[in-house]
Amino acid sequence: MAYALRKSDLQRKVRVRKASNLILFAVDASWSMAVSERMQATKGAIMSLLTDAYQRRDRVGLVVFHKDRANLVLPPTNSVVLAKQTLVDIQVGGKTPLSAGLLLCLDTVQREKQLHPDVMPLIILLTDGAGNVSLSDRLSPMEESYQIAERISQDDIRTLVINMEHAAFDQGLARQLAERLGGPCYTLSQLKAETLLQTVRAEMEAR
Repeated sequence: MAYALRKSDLQRKVRVRKASNLILFAVDASWSMAVSERMQATKGAIMSLLTDAYQRRDRVGLVVFHKDRANLVLPPTNSVVLAKQTLVDIQVGGKTPLSAGLLLCLDTVQREKQLHPDVMPLIILLTDGAGNVSLSDRLSPMEESYQIAERISQDDIRTLVINMEHAAFDQGLARQLAERLGGPCYTLSQLKAETLLQTVRAEMEAR
């Protein structure tokens, strides 16, 4: 018996590598964010996201900015234990070097992309958006922050801003920052527990 084989009959095994997710938290720990209620709410929000990230095997990192600098207090890791320990030790106080925080986020994500080309990063920025410290004397703190935010957007990095300003004093700075980053902006009151997790998941699955 003769067999007629067509090209469409042939198959080959193709391995599909699953893209890894990186959630990089950037926390404003300045005096403007130092009110106990808001900082506790910030830590609570991050805790819930860390737990979810661990269950999904996502990598997490943490940038903290206050006084005159930004620090990568937790390089991207799979250890939720390390992340939670770092979160407990966040110190607050001083001015808001927003541009330094944004630049460190950009540098961290770019470095991760070089090490893991398939990584899908998401920056979650928790701030009131009121930067008041510049990296140089060329631009005002807010102009410098917006310029770096636009670089993040141009690099096609997903972002989500959580506005930590009290509603009574909100000047819309966090929303303006989110517009330049090219991502959504929410208030903490909008993102309680499951709503927060669903929002972050939706952002991570959007691309």
